Amino acid sequence: MIEFMTCGESHGKQLSAILEGMPSGIRMDPDLINHDLWRRQQGFGRGGRQKIESDKIEITGGIYRGRTTGAPIGLSIHNKDAKIDELPQLWRPRPGHADLAGVLKYNVGIREILERASARETAMRVAVGSIAKLFLLDFGIKVAAHVVQIGKARIKAEVSFDAILKRSDDSQVNCVSPDVEKAMIREIKKAMKDENTVGGKFEVCVRGVPIGLGSHVHYKRKLDGRIAQGLMSLQTVKAVEFGIGVLAAEVFGSEAHDEIYFDPKRSYYHTTNRAGGITGGMSNGSEIRVRAIMKPISTLGKPLRSVNMKTKAPEKADFERSDICAVPAGSVVGESIVAFEIADAFLEKFGGDSVAEIKRNYKGYLRSIEV
Repeated sequence: MIEFMTCGESHGKQLSAILEGMPSGIRMDPDLINHDLWRRQQGFGRGGRQKIESDKIEITGGIYRGRTTGAPIGLSIHNKDAKIDELPQLWRPRPGHADLAGVLKYNVGIREILERASARETAMRVAVGSIAKLFLLDFGIKVAAHVVQIGKARIKAEVSFDAILKRSDDSQVNCVSPDVEKAMIREIKKAMKDENTVGGKFEVCVRGVPIGLGSHVHYKRKLDGRIAQGLMSLQTVKAVEFGIGVLAAEVFGSEAHDEIYFDPKRSYYHTTNRAGGITGGMSNGSEIRVRAIMKPISTLGKPLRSVNMKTKAPEKADFERSDICAVPAGSVVGESIVAFEIADAFLEKFGGDSVAEIKRNYKGYLRSIEV
């Protein structure tokens, strides 16, 4: 099992993480990690913070001559906008944010809550997920994400994995369709003009996952449950769906499931992927497809009604510098979250202390399920 712990505040000195459980022999690629960090900072509708920060990863432990050693991996990202002690306390919690519940739970001020609740923390989750992606690449597993909806603008047809991989980093919203991208940007501009915010939906796809990751025997080991929990932990995510997702409520069983076929050259397979690549809590050999729905950000240019926690008088909520739309950035973070969960399940199934040992275990398993 792999796990990580992050620490650091939005305007603190740095973000840090310890990633534990990764085997030895993974080739580190700081350029790939930094590219993913750059991708997270892009997107039309991001706030002014992204013009200040230029996130770069610093690997502080667990690496020797470009490869993991099996020891815990130390990671740091320094904040340029490190001014936490200069920032004022706030008293008017924002509806939809962690402010109110956090203040009452921890007996501290709003500033202390928002500094940690901020999505700035996701920069480190991207770095951790990038290392998971590097591990998965050793086994031919690729992870990619794209934005499928912002406001009322959406992609209606399924997008192939190859099309997602080929999408240009020049896209302002991480969308594979230029026409839909224009409509998405119009939605963001409308929210911007109205001093409002807008949400949307992104999809993460994983190709090359073998049959059998996860388990049906215990709820904590179900692969879809693990992925869903990871995505639901991402700021502003309010729902997660696999395959046909919520449409399963509208169709009959004959239209909801993937029929099974057999060919001597390719073994068992499906011609549809309504399950999203996971059945009974286990990967079934098809591409994993999962979507996350992000609500609009809760910091509004025209704040909603709130209460001054010092005077108890009704007032408008506080305003902090924020994004208009974070869905493109969320898709990059979601990609890393899913990569981490797939890597964790892969190591649970084929675990070893080195990449070489895991490859032997994996090859043996693939031989065992040959028909």
